[in-house]
Amino acid sequence: MNLIKYIKIDENSRVPKYQQIIDSIINNISLGNLTMDQKIPSINMFSEEFYLSRDTVEKAYSILKERNIITSIRGKGFYISRTQLISKVNILFLINKLSSYKLRTYNHFINAIGANSHTDLHIYHCDESLFLNLLDKNKSAYDYFIIMPHFKTEDLKHVSLTDKVVKAIKKIPNEKLILLDNIKPNLEGNFVEIYQDFENDIYSALKEGLKKIKKYQKIMLIYPERAIYPYPRRILHGFRKFCVEFKLDFEILDKVYDEMILKKGDLFITIEESDLVNLVKRVREDEFKLGEEIGIISYNDTPLKELLGITVISTDFKVMGETAANMILNKTKGKVKVPFNFIDRESL
Repeated sequence: MNLIKYIKIDENSRVPKYQQIIDSIINNISLGNLTMDQKIPSINMFSEEFYLSRDTVEKAYSILKERNIITSIRGKGFYISRTQLISKVNILFLINKLSSYKLRTYNHFINAIGANSHTDLHIYHCDESLFLNLLDKNKSAYDYFIIMPHFKTEDLKHVSLTDKVVKAIKKIPNEKLILLDNIKPNLEGNFVEIYQDFENDIYSALKEGLKKIKKYQKIMLIYPERAIYPYPRRILHGFRKFCVEFKLDFEILDKVYDEMILKKGDLFITIEESDLVNLVKRVREDEFKLGEEIGIISYNDTPLKELLGITVISTDFKVMGETAANMILNKTKGKVKVPFNFIDRESL
């Protein structure tokens, strides 16, 4: 039978064999290799062809029958009974960099969107030309376009959108567009926007931790001025607003320097992982007590920071990814502000 040549059973996969059978049949329906009323191999034929137990194949067929994807006719065999409602929704997911927290958003999106979709992930590295090429090449191939808009200028400054990017995005139908993580207020259209408010988020999160922050003498924000993947300057604005309002001594540095002098009563807010690592090493080498003599707050949470007890101010990446998926599934529109949290741990 034709189906046999399309079925793939991976002996080394951790996916159960019965589930591999189910997935293969559904995938071949979505690809058009199997059509309505087409006969598929018997349980015995399937088990013999792929050296599987009869029980394994029977379990797969039983689940497919429960989902009304196949049907059995007594004395004749099994047939495809449904080809509608299992075709996949195609989604293009464009992110600016391959960071752990961007991937967390993507993974939560994938888990929430379900099996009836196919999502292609592409990284454009904050590069306008690469982004435009990706969008142009794929503009008619997807049902939805999820875009995290973060770009860089020639002098490595952050910009949310360039004129050329705005022009390209406007060509995407509103019902297909989801802007994620970062938005531009004057970009008009009735599309989905799921965002963080960089300036007010850091201000509000630090205000939540004010009681502990006030025990330190000086606050240093490590903000990389010319990072390969630049950060929104609105983070700076929110930090300055917080420090000025509460009359706190502060300084903005572009990195953790090798010979930087640490003093008791210093509090550091780091954005990049490399700066966090270097700072923790320096604190240990100089034998300061973290969370008492020297404080550290890190921007954006990760499982490793949780394990190490690092205090963070962070967007809820789980909510971001799940909200995007649910708005696609429910075909809803609008703007959603993602929660941004102060998570107090041992380093403060």
